[in-house]
Amino acid sequence: MKINRTIFFAVLVGLAVAPLAASADDDAPKVTRSSKPLPELVLGSDKSSYDVNRTDFELVAGQGYRWKITSHGGFEYKFMTDLWRNVWIDQIVINDLEVHMAGAPAWLEFDEAGTILVQFHTVRPGEYTWSVPDLADKGLKGKITIK
Repeated sequence: MKINRTIFFAVLVGLAVAPLAASADDDAPKVTRSSKPLPELVLGSDKSSYDVNRTDFELVAGQGYRWKITSHGGFEYKFMTDLWRNVWIDQIVINDLEVHMAGAPAWLEFDEAGTILVQFHTVRPGEYTWSVPDLADKGLKGKITIK
């Protein structure tokens, strides 16, 4: 009988505390079933082939995303990131042609101006890097954080 009271009391305390714990995470971004667009990453500009429109990106674990990566042209950009090995890639779209894969790409290469859309789901929280290796010292590099 004493064990039943102990269990009942533990369950009652758990029910009372659960809403408090849930409200602590109210500020956390919510994961949705639909893919969210990430801000576009543009490599190069009219001013300089070394420009990049942004360097850092913040994502949420378990969320699906659509990420446009665009080359403005000027150089052959070889976009590399360790993110690809830590997400589930749904598809890569180039000029309305879809690439479906069972693994991660080694890199995305832009021989001329154009956009590649990568649709993926985040799997592993962590901090990842992206870069155009030959031009990283010129500022074409950044960070991707999955919380």
